[in-house]
Amino acid sequence: MITTLLRTIKTLAETILGLGGLGRGWQVFFYMLAGIAAGSGVVLIRIANATSYLSDSPQTCMNCHVMTDAYASWQRGSHGHAAVCTDCHVPHENAAAKWAFKGLDGTKHSAVFTLRAEPQTLELSATAVPVVQRNCLRCHGDQVQMVRLAGVSERKCWDCHQNIHGEVRSLSSSPSMLRPDLPKAGVNWLNQEVSND
Repeated sequence: MITTLLRTIKTLAETILGLGGLGRGWQVFFYMLAGIAAGSGVVLIRIANATSYLSDSPQTCMNCHVMTDAYASWQRGSHGHAAVCTDCHVPHENAAAKWAFKGLDGTKHSAVFTLRAEPQTLELSATAVPVVQRNCLRCHGDQVQMVRLAGVSERKCWDCHQNIHGEVRSLSSSPSMLRPDLPKAGVNWLNQEVSND
């Protein structure tokens, strides 16, 4: 039974990979397309610095130029010495929730920023609001105990503490001198050509 199943899977794989039933010219064409797609995927992963998203480094957020103001204000703000972006912006209940949220949110951010559809003023999404609120309370629970006892729970922490990222409220609000340089991306020879121009 198992041997028959394995033999069937092997035959199916050989048929699919060998592009059985197609002429030699079509097989070459499809393999060339697959090679071009795979090569383009590798280049895209490199240029987008995609592997950096596996870390919790704040510099990762700077892969998107629209985040330079948020990065600069975080770096100079009260959280710059005590927390990184993922401490506030992803769930910490378990690793699966963290990576699922990070993946879904990152995919959404990639689509919005690639299509240049980002709003002038960056706001938390509806799914991010409870995550950030829970993380505020996770770290600052002792400080907000009196607020809880007073029965105030419908407000979000940033309703009062609006300067978490400094006074930055839009993509063009901080002076360019405060913006850190974007991280290098792409291949070295291309970066050198651009810097020589």
